[in-house]
Amino acid sequence: MKYALVIPLLAAFFVANGHAQGRIYRCGNEYTNTISESQKSRCKLLDGGNVTVVQNQRPAPLRVASATQAGSRIDTPEQRSRDSDARLILESELRKAELRREELQKEYNNGEPEKLGPETRNHQKYLDRVAELKANIERNDSDIAGIRRELGRVGTSTASK
Repeated sequence: MKYALVIPLLAAFFVANGHAQGRIYRCGNEYTNTISESQKSRCKLLDGGNVTVVQNQRPAPLRVASATQAGSRIDTPEQRSRDSDARLILESELRKAELRREELQKEYNNGEPEKLGPETRNHQKYLDRVAELKANIERNDSDIAGIRRELGRVGTSTASK
């Protein structure tokens, strides 16, 4: 008795959903459910499920600051001070990184660092620490190279004044 009411309701639901959208055509980048005779040749009927189209909102146009001359640079005492400060900071970071490299290489000992307490019984721990030291040295060398590149950029911009 209770199924007698449920089955017709489900059938009505599926029939209503099946005809809700009708035929969908794709005409280039446009989707429509009605086409004219002239559009039939360039529109395709889409088979399958429903189509949902989200309209794209156009972003605001990018504003590009233009200089009076190509490649010109504003040369003010404030800018020179900033460049000088940046150079001092980079030089300080370079010194720290070079000191860190010396410490790491001393600890690495050409790939044979001294074994620590638990590493005497567990050789894998020792191998893991050696690999980590090597990775730290490589990372530190990469940092030093990056700082030197940045110093070169700051140096060329201050030298071109």
